Amino acid sequence: MPQSLAKIYIHLVFSTKNRESFLTDTIRYDLHAYMATSLNNLQCPVVLMNSIEDHIHTLFRLSRTIAISTAVEEVKKLSSKWLKTQSTALQSFAWQNGYGAFSVSESNVPAVCEYITNQREHHRTNTFQDEYRAMLKRHGIQYDERYVWD
Repeated sequence: MPQSLAKIYIHLVFSTKNRESFLTDTIRYDLHAYMATSLNNLQCPVVLMNSIEDHIHTLFRLSRTIAISTAVEEVKKLSSKWLKTQSTALQSFAWQNGYGAFSVSESNVPAVCEYITNQREHHRTNTFQDEYRAMLKRHGIQYDERYVWD
């Protein structure tokens, strides 16, 4: 086979450190644009991104030449540095150390997009922690509660 081809969708989820409510409406649009550009520069085109005050969901296509951990590290590092320059209220901003990255089949992309789009409505009744635990369970990921949150 003369060329390497891949189309891998990743649903990426991570929180602000200690689930602080830093991601307000005043910064949200610019943050999404900045993060999307960061991922796009890594050849990881963003399909959809949405956040509420304490966490963010991103659906993107993983480049065939980059590890998930590298893409996540870069987007978190760059966006954290950028956010800290946007206002004095964000100077102490930090993302949580970990993240959740879940594979998405082509046929499930529309459902994941709908889920990401409806975050505000979804979180009227569910906390981020409850949502994240449910995602881990749905994807069959075993975890130790002591090490999931920071």
